[in-house]
Amino acid sequence: MDALGINLGYFLVQVLNFLIIVFVINAWIVKPVVGLLERRRESIAQGLEDARVAAEARANAEAEAEKVLREATERAESAAKDIKASAEADVVRAREEAKVEVEQEKERVLGDLRGQVAALAMAAAQRLVGDALDEQRQHRLIEEFFSGVKSGKVVMLEDAPVSGARAEVTSALPLTDSEKAQVRQNVLAKLGGEAEISFRVDPNILGGLVIRVGDKVLDGSVSGQLADMAEKLR
Repeated sequence: MDALGINLGYFLVQVLNFLIIVFVINAWIVKPVVGLLERRRESIAQGLEDARVAAEARANAEAEAEKVLREATERAESAAKDIKASAEADVVRAREEAKVEVEQEKERVLGDLRGQVAALAMAAAQRLVGDALDEQRQHRLIEEFFSGVKSGKVVMLEDAPVSGARAEVTSALPLTDSEKAQVRQNVLAKLGGEAEISFRVDPNILGGLVIRVGDKVLDGSVSGQLADMAEKLR
């Protein structure tokens, strides 16, 4: 070493100093910096992972919110349709109930009117013919006038060829239960025991009956007879 001009002791001291410096730099600078960089890398990686998870969560939340909103909208629309349908049904039902009540009140008033008409007719008959027409006969004539039933038979049906599953019977004033029973019995005898019979009131026919069976109309009303008479007199 002396031949090379190197002082061994000094050389070893320099090597030792270099190793100490390397150790110090590695321990106090390199490792902390590497550790800091590693922690920074992990922090960045965690941040990226957190951002990815947050993005997925946000996307899932948006999709779920959209689904919930769509379902809520569909439920609201369905509920609105149900409410509208229910309201319309209530209106129709109320209209039908009101119509039935009006018809019932109309028949009640006309039923009361029938008694008044009968009383007036009997009074007029008394003035015209005196005692020759007894009260029982007057009642019978008035009943025949309004019901179209004579001697227990609907006169207009006797020679009429009719057939069908249902019949509608129209009278000027409401028929009594016994009159309805007689009319129903006569109509069923023509149409058969399974036919459906309905009754309605129309003061415009004045008296007698109008019976509709399918497309066929049997007009035994007073207004119809007056119209025929007027036609014949032309």
